[in-house]
Amino acid sequence: MSELSHDFHSLSQSKHRASGVDTDIMSVSVMEGDSVTLHTGVETNQQERIRWYFNDTRIAKISGDLSKICTDVQCNGDTERFRDRLKLDHQTGSLTIMNITNTDSGLYKLLINSSNFNNENSFSVTVHGESCLKGTLSVNKGEPVTLDPVLKNPNGLKTWYFNDTLIAEITGDLRKICTDVQYKERFRDRLKLKLDHQTGSLSIMNIRNTDSGLYKLLISNSNFDTEKIFSVIVDGESAVIFVLTCMLIYIEYIDDLIKNKCTVKVECVGLDIN
Repeated sequence: MSELSHDFHSLSQSKHRASGVDTDIMSVSVMEGDSVTLHTGVETNQQERIRWYFNDTRIAKISGDLSKICTDVQCNGDTERFRDRLKLDHQTGSLTIMNITNTDSGLYKLLINSSNFNNENSFSVTVHGESCLKGTLSVNKGEPVTLDPVLKNPNGLKTWYFNDTLIAEITGDLRKICTDVQYKERFRDRLKLKLDHQTGSLSIMNIRNTDSGLYKLLISNSNFDTEKIFSVIVDGESAVIFVLTCMLIYIEYIDDLIKNKCTVKVECVGLDIN
């Protein structure tokens, strides 16, 4: 497989309007192994019916009264491509594709029907490269460590968490480092955001044993969300980083992954982006 540049345009969008129907065509580029959520932009109610299609085959639906909800093989007995890899948000109808593969590239069509309006959105999904699961990376204790999300998303809000506590975020050109009270001394003057705010890379200077834990990057925009997990283990003279990738619709879904409620008081402190 040829090496692909990481400088992807994560999202490009064009809109077309027809009589009585709104149609959005959106292009989404992701890395193989990531998970992606395609947003509907609506809240479901008893007057709306939502259907998802992949290359003209129905893969998910929600009836107006929520009495009929299905994904993949449940909707179509001949379709097993996405078995156990689709999630449908019952409140919004947004569709999550987990552990995406090259064969999942194609056209995803969303149809929303209600008494007040009809809406049709099309997502052209392209899967690039190999899985972002890179194995391990070893560094010497005391040296800097950079957690790099690989994919670039210029328009997204990027938020970093350490063990469910907000420690850094980037909104457009605004970059700031925040720490919870309990982490003030742990990371003081040792966190840096990479100057290229499009990547959202996080550098930890002079890494210590106490820096072991889960580092999570949430990238969000109005059309899709992606979350990347870095498990950092500092043992003796080396730090081992395991990189995991998953897709979450909302931040509260982190609870299901980490099994730990995320409720912390965040305080913003000094910024260092050099």
